[in-house]
Amino acid sequence: MLNYLWGIMILVGVFWGILSGRSAELTDGILTGAKDAVSLCITMAGVMAFWCGIMEVAKEAGIIRGLTRLLRPLVRFLFPGIPEGHKAADEISTNIAANVLGLGWAATPAGLKAMESLEELEEERRKAGGEEKRKDENKSLIERNGRVVRGPQVVGSGWNNRKDQKGGRPGLRRPAVPKGTASNEMCTFLILNISSLQLIPVNMIAYRSQYGAVNPAAIVGPAIVATAVSTAVAVLFCKVMDGKRRG
Repeated sequence: MLNYLWGIMILVGVFWGILSGRSAELTDGILTGAKDAVSLCITMAGVMAFWCGIMEVAKEAGIIRGLTRLLRPLVRFLFPGIPEGHKAADEISTNIAANVLGLGWAATPAGLKAMESLEELEEERRKAGGEEKRKDENKSLIERNGRVVRGPQVVGSGWNNRKDQKGGRPGLRRPAVPKGTASNEMCTFLILNISSLQLIPVNMIAYRSQYGAVNPAAIVGPAIVATAVSTAVAVLFCKVMDGKRRG
C-alpha cells in the first residue's frame, strides 16, 4: 500500500511540474534530492557503524547483560504470560535496552529473535493445549464407561488460566491463539517498539546534524518527554486490553 501511495505522489508531482511549466525546477529538485539522499545514507551508515560497534563493546563488557537483568522485573510486569527463564524474556530485555539507548539498528536483531521466540512459545502452548484436551477426553470416556458421565473440559477456558499445580511453567497454561495470529505478548512487544522510549535519539541527532542544525542534541529533552508519554500510554493500553481479554 505504501508503495502505491509513494508512487502516486511522485507521479502527481512530476505531472504537475510539467503542466505548470516548471520543468527546470523539477529537474533541479530531482538532482538535488538524489544528492542529499546519497549524502544522508553515507552519514547514517557512519552513525550506524559507530553505534553498532558501541553495542558490541557493551555486550562484550557485560553492560547489556547488566541492563537486561535490571529490566527483568519490568519485562515480567509487561509480559506476565512468558514463563520464567524463557529465552524470549532476555531477548525482549535486550531489545528494550537498545531502544532506550537510541540504538535502533542494534535493537532490530534482538527484536526479530524475540518475535521468533514468542512464536515458539505459542507453538508450545498449542501442543500443551492439545495434550490437555486429549487427557480430558480420555478421562471423560473412562467415566462414561464407569457410568459417570461428564463432558470434556473446554480447552482455553479454565485449565489455561490456572497456574500449573505440578510445578510446571505457568506461561504455557494460557490460551493459545490460532497459528498465524499474533499473540497478546507479540502485540504488546510491537506496541512498545512503536512507542520506543529513548534517552538518546541517535537518529534524530544525526538527521539534524546532516541538515545543519546549530545544536543537533537540543532534541534530547523533548524526545525524552515525548517518548516517555507515548510509552506510558502504550503500557496502559496493553494492560487494559490484557485485562479485557482475560475477563
